Amino acid sequence: MANAPKPTTVKKESSSSASNLFATLTIPICIIIGICIYKFILGQPTNFIDDNAENLPKVGNYAGMAYKGGFIVPILMGMLLMVFVFSVERFIVISKATGTGSLDGFVKKVQAFLNANNIEAAVAECDKQKGSVANVIKSGLKKYREMETENNMDTDQKCLAIQKDIEEATTLEMPMLEQNLTVIATLVSVGTLTGLLGTVTGMIKAFGGLANSGAPDQAALATGISEALINTATGISTSTFAIIMYNILTSKIDKLTYAIDEAGFSIIQTYASTHK
Repeated sequence: MANAPKPTTVKKESSSSASNLFATLTIPICIIIGICIYKFILGQPTNFIDDNAENLPKVGNYAGMAYKGGFIVPILMGMLLMVFVFSVERFIVISKATGTGSLDGFVKKVQAFLNANNIEAAVAECDKQKGSVANVIKSGLKKYREMETENNMDTDQKCLAIQKDIEEATTLEMPMLEQNLTVIATLVSVGTLTGLLGTVTGMIKAFGGLANSGAPDQAALATGISEALINTATGISTSTFAIIMYNILTSKIDKLTYAIDEAGFSIIQTYASTHK
């Protein structure tokens, strides 16, 4: 038993390293893709008057308008892509942690087997469900069986031992679910601030057009205002998407945590009631 935790720890460390590598590669790749979209799609000459990117966009051409947003637009597009990629990655990880079937149905089945004092069936249900939640509950059930043959502890001590085992298993399984959520949470603020930076640079250009001696430079004025508004819209869109995805993902993680707590409580209560 002393050597049992080692493979699990190595597995979790390996998963953490893979997740860190994923984040390290994803961030620059998304920025590069954003730059490529900006230059080769939004910046196509056909989006502009006289097929010249130096001119104003054609009427109603939103790609050309976005291109006129300036150098901050591709950065914001990269951030928006980051939110999407990290959200998909987290959905996949959380789906694996949930297991193969309905989480609520799984917890109810385990509780029913516990009420019937059928520990073997509950363990078999964990093997069938798979995922992080099932692994934690299975660990608690194994400790349950181990405590039934333990003669040197009273019932309260055995319940505490089961609870501690479930908590340790949760510590190993659950932190990986929140691994890259910090990136999404960071993009909530950074997206807004970057969009605000683009707004400021656009307004600087707009006021620069007004500051010319004589008649104002209408082209410079229009370009500056366009840049300001486009960066504002893109920054707000990035932050809004990041907030929505962060809340959805955290609610899913909370649901997994609640399922573990509910099943763990049932395991401890069943043991306490059947071993008075």
